[in-house]
Amino acid sequence: MLKITPSLKPSEVKKDWILIDAEGLVLGRLAAIVAGRLRGKHKPQFTPHVDCGDNVVVINAEKIHLTGNKRAQRLFHYHTGFPGGIKERSIPQRLAGKRPGQVIEKAVERMITRGPLQRRQMKHLHVYAGPSHPHEAQKPVPLDIAAMNRKNKA
Repeated sequence: MLKITPSLKPSEVKKDWILIDAEGLVLGRLAAIVAGRLRGKHKPQFTPHVDCGDNVVVINAEKIHLTGNKRAQRLFHYHTGFPGGIKERSIPQRLAGKRPGQVIEKAVERMITRGPLQRRQMKHLHVYAGPSHPHEAQKPVPLDIAAMNRKNKA
């Protein structure tokens, strides 16, 4: 009897909606779990070349926790596009800025394999600074990351 490995087609993918409350969670551990959900690695029919992950909504992004001295020492560099335009910002400056959810977005983006599939999968990540979000109509299922491992919550 032949055993065939199933390969999903894009039309066969069923995407769920997941809600994650990031308050007090460790950034790296949260990003690793969210990246796995976006890729679809938690599903038995995972296919590496198909976007088979879920839609993930992360709330309370400004209340994320970092371990050790990363909050004080970690600097993010970016370039304005002008000569001599390299800038740096620390984590507290980014969390207090206009887009505190970008800290989580960048952490997740760097954990997903780069390319066209990554850009498609990142469109299914929705990060909000506060406790409210506009995706109530999709009825996202809450996922308790703090209960998965004691190290996930600070």
